[in-house]
Amino acid sequence: MPLPHLLHLTRDQSLRLERLAERCGLPRQELLERLVAEGLANLESELMIEGAGLRRAERSIDQLLRESGLGA
Repeated sequence: MPLPHLLHLTRDQSLRLERLAERCGLPRQELLERLVAEGLANLESELMIEGAGLRRAERSIDQLLRESGLGA
């Protein structure tokens, strides 16, 4: 079931997303879905690690994207 459009991106985020989509050759929607899936998987993995706590889960999405190779 698709979610309604609830995501609000800043102008900068929208431009970055558009550039990434062009570089990857993916439609913007598919790139967003992959970014969300990857971010969720990373956060779930971090929270499963004993002692990780919320401090590690609070890393910014920019940091997660950089670490995954998708960020600027």
